[in-house]
Amino acid sequence: MSSASWPDDEGGAPPPRDEGPPSRRVPTSRLARAAAVIAVVLLLISLAASLWTESLWFGALGYSDMWWSRLRTQVLLFVLGGLLTALPIGLSLWLAHRTRPMSVPMTPGEQALAQYRRAIEPFRKIAAIAVPAVLGILGGLAAAGQWQTWLLWRNGTSTGTTDAEFGRDVGYYLFSLPWWSFVVGFLTVAALAALLAALFAHYVYGGIVPPGRGRSTRVAFLHLAIIAAVLAMLRAWSYVLSAHALTTQENEVLTGVGYTGANAIIPTKYILAVAAVMCAGLFLASVRSRSWRLPTIAVGTLVVLSVVVGAIYPALVETYKVSPSRNSLEEPYLQRNINATRAAYGVTGVETSSYDAVSDVSSGQLREDAASIPGIRLLDPSVVSPTFQELQAQQPYYTFQDDLDVDRYKIDGDMTDVVVGARELDLDKVPSDRRDWVNDHTVYTHGYGLVMARGTQARAGNPQWLSPDSTIGKYEPRIYFGEEMRQFSIVGQGDTATPREIDQPTGGEESRYTYKGKGGVAIGSRLRQTAYAITYRDMKFLLSDAVGSDSRLLEHRTPKERVQRVAPWLTLDGDVYPTIVDGRVQWVVDGYTTSQNYPYSTAFSMSGVQSGKVSSVQTQQASALVGDRINYMRNSVKATVDAFDGSVTLYKWDETDPVVASWDKAFPGLLKAKEDISADLMSHLRYPEDLFRMQRAVLADYHVTSASDFRAGQDRWRVPDDPSRGDSGVAQPPYFLSLAMPDQRTPSWSLTSTYIPRGSRNVMAGYLAVDADAGSVKGKPASGYGQLRLLSVPRNTTVPGVGQVQNDIVSSNATSGDGGQTLTDYLNNANRGGSKVSFGNQMALPVGGGFLHVEPIYLSSASGTSYPQLRIVVATFGGKVAWAQDLETALDELFGGDAGVDAEGQPKDGPTTKPKKPTEPTNLSADDKQLRSAIAGMQKAYKDGQDALKKGDFAAYDEAQKELKKQLEEAAKVQPGGGSADLEGS
Repeated sequence: MSSASWPDDEGGAPPPRDEGPPSRRVPTSRLARAAAVIAVVLLLISLAASLWTESLWFGALGYSDMWWSRLRTQVLLFVLGGLLTALPIGLSLWLAHRTRPMSVPMTPGEQALAQYRRAIEPFRKIAAIAVPAVLGILGGLAAAGQWQTWLLWRNGTSTGTTDAEFGRDVGYYLFSLPWWSFVVGFLTVAALAALLAALFAHYVYGGIVPPGRGRSTRVAFLHLAIIAAVLAMLRAWSYVLSAHALTTQENEVLTGVGYTGANAIIPTKYILAVAAVMCAGLFLASVRSRSWRLPTIAVGTLVVLSVVVGAIYPALVETYKVSPSRNSLEEPYLQRNINATRAAYGVTGVETSSYDAVSDVSSGQLREDAASIPGIRLLDPSVVSPTFQELQAQQPYYTFQDDLDVDRYKIDGDMTDVVVGARELDLDKVPSDRRDWVNDHTVYTHGYGLVMARGTQARAGNPQWLSPDSTIGKYEPRIYFGEEMRQFSIVGQGDTATPREIDQPTGGEESRYTYKGKGGVAIGSRLRQTAYAITYRDMKFLLSDAVGSDSRLLEHRTPKERVQRVAPWLTLDGDVYPTIVDGRVQWVVDGYTTSQNYPYSTAFSMSGVQSGKVSSVQTQQASALVGDRINYMRNSVKATVDAFDGSVTLYKWDETDPVVASWDKAFPGLLKAKEDISADLMSHLRYPEDLFRMQRAVLADYHVTSASDFRAGQDRWRVPDDPSRGDSGVAQPPYFLSLAMPDQRTPSWSLTSTYIPRGSRNVMAGYLAVDADAGSVKGKPASGYGQLRLLSVPRNTTVPGVGQVQNDIVSSNATSGDGGQTLTDYLNNANRGGSKVSFGNQMALPVGGGFLHVEPIYLSSASGTSYPQLRIVVATFGGKVAWAQDLETALDELFGGDAGVDAEGQPKDGPTTKPKKPTEPTNLSADDKQLRSAIAGMQKAYKDGQDALKKGDFAAYDEAQKELKKQLEEAAKVQPGGGSADLEGS
């Protein structure tokens, strides 16, 4: 063959040489295809295993129908989103190629395009499929991610409340507006992508010719005009929706539509919407002339109108009309903001009263408020966790949460405040030589029991323990699901008959147990074991003899994770607490329905409120936490998680909430009725802390209900910083305690907080309390539950706030009963050398006509074995400070020798007198006598230690502590009933 036969090579080229027989190596392309097929098969197997194990998990809980319904919704949205993205792009590419003009390239530009066409031709078919497919997958994923928005739109309900500006039901803003806003944005992006694909393809294939270089084809012009008209119509729709979205726009003072919005921005939005519709008509009209003039005029007109009408005109109205008369013009709009914000957070029913607090103290001042005194909690759950760990852990691998919980139980016929902690398993504390796959996942599987202590009493500085078995009754103590259970466990018999799970320690030895519950997923079959081995990438599911025919897999074991997986549309309270209900440990989880779309309501950061960084509008504006802001919140669901079998139960708590009603409609049968809550469970339900934190942040500003007073800003409040955390900038947390507000005749279990004025002054401005007791009637909360009460301190009344009280405490010259040492000296001596001071919760109570502040103070060793012990109680009233080893003595010191009440809440008729020494009974048993002797020894050792501490003799103090420890151990040997004095932590 001659070289002339090779026209593509200048000067020709010789034919290829004979290279001999072909190589036997498999072509690289074939290997790549095989590897790709294998990868796809492995991916599909992994995906199938993951989906199956997910369905097994939900099926084990009884929520399989809900999971499949949710999955179908996501698949449907994925398919619709993918098609709406891929089809316009693919159709644009196909149509541009199919209708390309057949012409000979004459000009240099046409020749260059011809070269581009030749270059892309080998990849055209692949690109025409791959590009739309990839973008379609991305669009499908974006649509599937909006499944909650879709379901709320499909199942949205009416609220019965009408928007003041547009006359629409609030449900439109909660359910419809978010969905239609997503649809418009999604379709706009898809149409833009289709327009870009059409422009590129028509230009490359010659269908579109730039102005001045010829005429474009009619098909190309029609194609582009239709897409542009669709974009213009979408833009018109967007203008209307953005007008409605002004109801949640944040301005300098108010949220929602203001005077400028109502009289300038909203009208211009409608004008621009009409202009966008006209632009769509001009795009279609340009098809006939195939001229770029009309599209250019349409786009230019819309841009000019957007600038002049949409931006400049509202700015002129704001500057020259509103600014000079803002107070009068925006007052009705600000009133909308106030009313809507209070309604959105459920604080419209707050009972507000003025409280002209007194600062003077007098003898017997607390007599009329005697019933509130027993509710003062001295045991701080955020301080005493190390004490629980040291005295009640029983084994080094058991642990308690850093912040313990507060609950109430009926003990000896009376409702008693208790501090409670679950003894959970912490694998990180298991000795390293015992850590392996079998031990981690099949031996160390659960915690054991709840530990309780009276919240209002202490014994020799330590918590006064309560035995759940003896005070409440027998219950299932094993905790397979808890806040520390973050690893999976395989329980059941396995291939051996010997129990393998570490259980309750008895006699210094570790007993063993085999799980007999129905929790988790049965993985006895080899197929299921294979599926979990693939899901967890762990072949030990198939190889270990710990996995047998009756094995069960426990996974996703923390209460919050389990509830969140069952109801991902809930926002969960940060404080999950354990309680004993009907003989089982149940974790209680409060769930909230929230929204960002309640019209005219001011938004707050949820995480900022939970962390204490946001406690008012001012702190919200100063905070950078804006990603999780909401402007509507309801405690709509109470959930429980069984600590033994992991069962999750959701109760519909707020039946007036339209959001939870929509979810109930979307997933029928998921939520149980409130009437199904047992009396035992009802007695342990409480007002949730995060909702109260949010409401107190709202009421810091929105306790003012008049728009004129609100704008004046003379009565803005904030929550004081937590005095026990120094200058951290974290708001003081709310506290549970039994309290009778001034308008209440009897105390109720309440959640409380204080306010100080905005600014630098740390004086009391207000006091907020909510009735937190849900009662004990099956299916019916107590009538007063959730009632908010707000005391407003007149601005001309000066009462110390918590910051000033803390300053008074650490600098006080007040002496204890014997007058030997000031409080300042005591704290200074105790906070150096071998010990350190921990300040407990400073609780304020509106009693005695003023505010009583009570703060427990703990001491602990600065090194070695260290856990806080309650040593003194400080009480203050109106700037006066008193302290003692117990609350009753401190109160008597504070109120001139007679507070008018004892620590049991009984009024005292006169000054305190030293009680006569009781005559010891003659019929005591040997154990009773030994116990009394040990108690007397403890009292003496404690007094010797305090005397040594006052003198600064720490060696004598250490000896006294050793003697105290010895006497405690002696008392523990003969004490009746439960409790523990395992001081070595073994």
